[in-house]
Amino acid sequence: MTTVIAFWWLAPNQTNAQQDSISLTALQEVTVTATKFAKSQSETGKVLTIIDENQIKMSAGKDISQLLNEQTGLFINGANSNPGKDKSVYLRGARGEYTVILLDGVPLNDPSSIGGGAYDLRMIPLDQVERIEILKGNQSTLYGSSAIAGVINIITKKDSDKPLRGSATLSYGSFNTRKGSVSVSGGTSKIDYSIGASRVLTEGISEAKDTLGTENFDNDGVTQNSFNANITFKPFKSFQIQPYFRYSDFDGDYDGGTATDNIENNYGSSFHNTGINSEYQLKKGSIHVYYGFDKTNRKFLDASYGPPMTYPYKGRFHHGEVFLNYDLTKKIQLLSGAGIQSWKMLDETTTEKNPSVTLFSPYISLFVRNLKGISAELGGRYNVHSKYGNNFTYSFNPSYLIKEKVKIFFNLASGFKAPSLTQLYGAFGSNKNLKPEKSESVEGGVQFFFKQKDANIRVVAFQRKIEDVIFYAGAGYINQNEQHDKGFDLEGSASPIQNLKLKAFYSFVDGHISDGSSETNNLYRIPKHSLGLNMSYKILDNWTVSANFKITGTRDDTYSYFDSQTFTYKTKIVSLKAYQLLDFYTEYSLLKGKLKLFVDAKNLLNQDYYEVYGYSVLPVSVNAGVNLSL
Repeated sequence: MTTVIAFWWLAPNQTNAQQDSISLTALQEVTVTATKFAKSQSETGKVLTIIDENQIKMSAGKDISQLLNEQTGLFINGANSNPGKDKSVYLRGARGEYTVILLDGVPLNDPSSIGGGAYDLRMIPLDQVERIEILKGNQSTLYGSSAIAGVINIITKKDSDKPLRGSATLSYGSFNTRKGSVSVSGGTSKIDYSIGASRVLTEGISEAKDTLGTENFDNDGVTQNSFNANITFKPFKSFQIQPYFRYSDFDGDYDGGTATDNIENNYGSSFHNTGINSEYQLKKGSIHVYYGFDKTNRKFLDASYGPPMTYPYKGRFHHGEVFLNYDLTKKIQLLSGAGIQSWKMLDETTTEKNPSVTLFSPYISLFVRNLKGISAELGGRYNVHSKYGNNFTYSFNPSYLIKEKVKIFFNLASGFKAPSLTQLYGAFGSNKNLKPEKSESVEGGVQFFFKQKDANIRVVAFQRKIEDVIFYAGAGYINQNEQHDKGFDLEGSASPIQNLKLKAFYSFVDGHISDGSSETNNLYRIPKHSLGLNMSYKILDNWTVSANFKITGTRDDTYSYFDSQTFTYKTKIVSLKAYQLLDFYTEYSLLKGKLKLFVDAKNLLNQDYYEVYGYSVLPVSVNAGVNLSL
């Protein structure tokens, strides 16, 4: 309640007529993720967070996981560990395999991953990103399998307003971290293009925590290279077609486990993403055709338990989709389409060599837009899976906007997650008879808008149930558990004085898993309570500073250890203490904004904590660099 009062106080008395013309940017901002086509946020009741181009520019010293970790209701475990440590996405308390990662609207997937396609955020460099849209809640009706917790749509840089534009960034920082990127882009009436490349090298820190203080754990370094290219052809005004190609490799060292060093372990991952998107504009709508192909190769050399062994993982994923959005009337819009996806794992040790599955899904949604303040979405999706059969999902999303001052919204939806290839055909404990995990969720909330100082406050509560949860039962994978999650988010933003922008949030999440006879905690490594505050201030027209402060509450974690008395591995639950992170960024521009100098500092309070028990986190670290745009 204190936060609500504070934001209300920041908005001056509404009788100040001179301020009435200030735009309500949160209402007017356009999203493409909420409905798969461009729509103002005033016409949708879905819970959406947008990280815009300016926020990304003010995050030059971060990677994509650290930027996402600052957002409401989103926790990226490992974001502040050694750069090579895996990054796990927890949206509203749900594990990463319940969140779909999109790149320019097309799903990314790694069929070789144990968790069922959860994508590795380390493979996406932030310098290639223009905008990120985070859509919360069950979204399977529009985005299919795994969109139970939500969708993160990463939108890359495309074109420019000039025939030729170039940009280059160089930086150096703690742990001998070197970053460099270069891009060129341009556009004419017939063609747009964007090409970029980046390289990151760091000596890093020891991935494992030296809990005994021996100070002889070696640093685990990381190297990342990436390249992207896309070209948009516009042969005539109403039609455009965009082929694209992206490549990223990520190599580094890793340790032997909880508080255990290893100087031989290393890994290498490569990601190829290619495809083509096209759009044909109609008088009252448009037709979209998407195709994307993901090729992921991962290789681990592991010497943790004896002589070095090499473990390869290879996944192939195809996504094809066509959909139409059309204005049936001024107030009613139609979305209709179908998608087909194919997962393949190149592995001859599985119960079925090189297994693959397909999923075909037609869907349809109707939208009511601003009918005396009422907007709504009603949709359904029918899914045909080559292994488990058929299932159906739905969504109902009404909202009511009152005089552009208050928006009340409600979402009722179902979702699903198809079993992964590892769970169906893996060499250990596979089960070909697994059913999909099925989810139902309800959420509701209210958002207040204040024209003065461009302020808004949003309160959202949610409850989610997942049935037939797949888990490993010792002898193999089975459907049995039922998962229940609930929580709420309170967030707001305001500009109380000129050049100052404030954002704040508080998130709460709780949950448990039931096997029919008992209940256990579901939120391992996930905080029940988190609080964040972001401030940015433009000191001069060419000098900006920002600070981000986040409190992460206590969490439980588990780890396995070898019992020398029973000669077996056992699991222990440990409590991880709360911690507070303070990050700082400043940017100074010269030559009319063409040359920018920046400094990014993280963990200024030098907090010593765990994201994962037994693994190190970054201490105070500083990165400084320069960006040149022409």
